[in-house]
Amino acid sequence: MISVNVISEEKAWLKKIKKKNFFFQNICKFFPEKYKFLNKKIYMTLLLSNNKNIKKLNKKFRNKNKPTDILSFPFTKKIQLLKDRYIGDIIISYNFMDKPKKQSIKNFHQKVIRTFIHGFLHLLGFDHKRVLDYQKMLKEEEKIYQSVKSKIN
Repeated sequence: MISVNVISEEKAWLKKIKKKNFFFQNICKFFPEKYKFLNKKIYMTLLLSNNKNIKKLNKKFRNKNKPTDILSFPFTKKIQLLKDRYIGDIIISYNFMDKPKKQSIKNFHQKVIRTFIHGFLHLLGFDHKRVLDYQKMLKEEEKIYQSVKSKIN
């Protein structure tokens, strides 16, 4: 089972996602079996942020002085999913999710779901530094997204 500790430092998130803990736990609930980690307790932290704060983190940890949609910080480089395991932190920028500003709530939610899944896969050790790795990650991301999207919206 996956447990997501959701923290918000940007008030605008509340306009689009009323019950943030429920929303993200629900996403995990509809992951394919392979990613549900039944009989285990997998923990992560999700920070719902904004461009200003994510830019600071991106500069500090990745030496990139610009905002980004998401940052993922895996707890370890080699993931071993034991009975209890903290897998890391994800930060998502509201400003990136809210483009275009006039998008529907459904589209906003779908973008957040996709982005969250992307960050989750990074916590599990996926990356996209090489084209082959990118294709592999994209395939997994799409598999998880298809499993989740019809059940959330």
